[in-house]
Amino acid sequence: MNKETVLSGIRPTGYLHLGNYFGAMRNYVKMQEDYNCYFFVANWHSLTTHPDTKALQESVYRVIAENVASGLDPEKVALYVQSDVPEIAELYLYLNMLAYKGELEKTTTFKEKAKTQPDNINAGLLTYPVLMAADILIHRAVKVPVGKDQEQHLEMARNFAERFNFRYGHIFPEPQAFNFGENLIKIMSLDGNGKMSKSENQMATLYLADDDDAIRKKIMKAKTDSGPTTPNSIKPDYIENLFTLMKIASTEEVYYRFDEQYNQCSIRYGDFKKQLAEDMVAFIKPIREKASDIQNDKELIHKIIKQGADKARASANATLQEVRKAIRMIY
Repeated sequence: MNKETVLSGIRPTGYLHLGNYFGAMRNYVKMQEDYNCYFFVANWHSLTTHPDTKALQESVYRVIAENVASGLDPEKVALYVQSDVPEIAELYLYLNMLAYKGELEKTTTFKEKAKTQPDNINAGLLTYPVLMAADILIHRAVKVPVGKDQEQHLEMARNFAERFNFRYGHIFPEPQAFNFGENLIKIMSLDGNGKMSKSENQMATLYLADDDDAIRKKIMKAKTDSGPTTPNSIKPDYIENLFTLMKIASTEEVYYRFDEQYNQCSIRYGDFKKQLAEDMVAFIKPIREKASDIQNDKELIHKIIKQGADKARASANATLQEVRKAIRMIY
């Protein structure tokens, strides 16, 4: 029986962190067993907000290495770099003929980015949802893991697929959001202000590339309070987040010991954070070291990237041949 096709991408615009690991990467590893998976590094997308490309190559290598170090198997999935698949750009061109200026200007992310980078409102930023649609539709993916900020873009991808099918004949399935449900672990920043970030608020974010001392320092500076005064109190978000991190990195025995101390109003946050820091060091260290080994082995990293590109191009070319036939672009 044919497996359903799943597609997801990560922009190489900073260092991957624990939120990326539990929000996406760990789930990629689970999906590779049951789905036909295409995972890519979205280097074209990064140009819309990060035009300085001096560090781009190393960032791409690091994203590839950290995904493999986290358990992704290049033999089981297509792990590729977006710009290695030129068929995406051709489909992007065709889909732009089905996208309208008014709807693109209304997208939430475009309006937000236009405010934050008023001197760089480029055409790529405006047509970002069209390129995202091309990424998805080129493999005729039916499941796309997306966060809340990308749901509108996925809806637009469905619209473009529907318009293409109506105008030229049915080629594309309509992609749906991949829902992990209760299995999705949400990681907040260590200061309690929103999510961890790939490029901002670095002292409140645990990166997969952080060394042991950096991990300890960040966790010891994590936001806490004076402690509960009433037994079995509800934990504030920033305290709950630290317990979530402990559930990830520590043994059940350690987690329940500190949870009981919290419920009995006897917790000492200094001891709690010291334990969490050492357990988090033990959790991140193997990923960091394996990723570093892969990234420094240029022959291996190039092999992984080429293998992914070959798989992705085979799929993309098959789709593009159908698209060209439908549009009558074959002479």
